[in-house]
Amino acid sequence: MKMRKSLIPLPFILIFFLFMNNSAFCATVIPEPRKGGKLPAISLPVPKNPGEKLYLGLARDGSFKIHQIKAKVVLIKIFNLYCPVCQSTASAMVELYHQIEKHPDFRGKIKLIGIGAGNNEPEIEVFKQYNNIPFPVFPDEDLSIHKALGEVRTPFYIAVRINRERSPEIVYTHLGGLTDIQGLLDSMYEAYGVPQEDLKRDEELATSTAN
Repeated sequence: MKMRKSLIPLPFILIFFLFMNNSAFCATVIPEPRKGGKLPAISLPVPKNPGEKLYLGLARDGSFKIHQIKAKVVLIKIFNLYCPVCQSTASAMVELYHQIEKHPDFRGKIKLIGIGAGNNEPEIEVFKQYNNIPFPVFPDEDLSIHKALGEVRTPFYIAVRINRERSPEIVYTHLGGLTDIQGLLDSMYEAYGVPQEDLKRDEELATSTAN
């Protein structure tokens, strides 16, 4: 009795079997950062600019992690130079920086940084100079940081609170345009530990004093 030939070639079956059982071929989906979660470990180069290095409170050269920034809250903007919305929101981040720096209780405690997904150092410099960015901005040319953050769309904002264990806890995330500066400031202040009612009282006091 003649045996029927297999309709599927044996090499194809072996390749399929190896493909399904080899973990190297199994893609891992990394979720986007969410409030209440922990920020993935991110390494960035220490800025060469002395002013930016001082702003972050870093004493050594080399690389650093977010929890080593001398701050209570760090707001990270993930952007791309060629993203129109990223360009249009750059001025809002500059305004936010100045609002924080002129606030006596939060200057030095809430810090801002930017990370250019897919951008190299020259592109980052163009972005900073064109938009007069006063805070540190870092390139992510190989998209390694972007991938660690779940390949978020841009612009994407992540605020982390540096707790006593030096573990960055995510307290705020936002995708898209940045129009409500005061609302974002309130979120930053609350992340720092200031109750919302205290913020409203300060705003009312500032208004009555101005009048």
